[in-house]
Amino acid sequence: MPTYDYKCAHCDLEVGIHQSISQYVQAPRVPSCANHGAMERKLSVVPSSGLANALAGDRHYEGLRGPNGEDISSRTKHREFMKATGLTTHDDFAGEFRKKEAQRQEFREAKHEDKELRSIITEKVMTAVAQPD
Repeated sequence: MPTYDYKCAHCDLEVGIHQSISQYVQAPRVPSCANHGAMERKLSVVPSSGLANALAGDRHYEGLRGPNGEDISSRTKHREFMKATGLTTHDDFAGEFRKKEAQRQEFREAKHEDKELRSIITEKVMTAVAQPD
């Protein structure tokens, strides 16, 4: 059963509450500080979890080395290494993804005109019409 951590915003008193996820979603038990009332939920991240690394800025780069042993233990070093070796990451395509989504939206709304395709179809139709059966 998960532990949900709470902290008093005034006196820094911390309390952990054990309850199931469904209980927490439906009716979370929120502890009260004896002096200040209801406590605030505190996000606890366990250092050994993957979630900890994802939420901690550059921590997931700690100790990272390239295949050649080069130190790439920060976001900047990693990006420079990727660029120097001709590699890429998903976020390098953010602009391309937005552009392609705009093109898909044009197709959905029938606003897109493909002039090359139009000329190919016109040529094929004209060729078919010019040849009698």
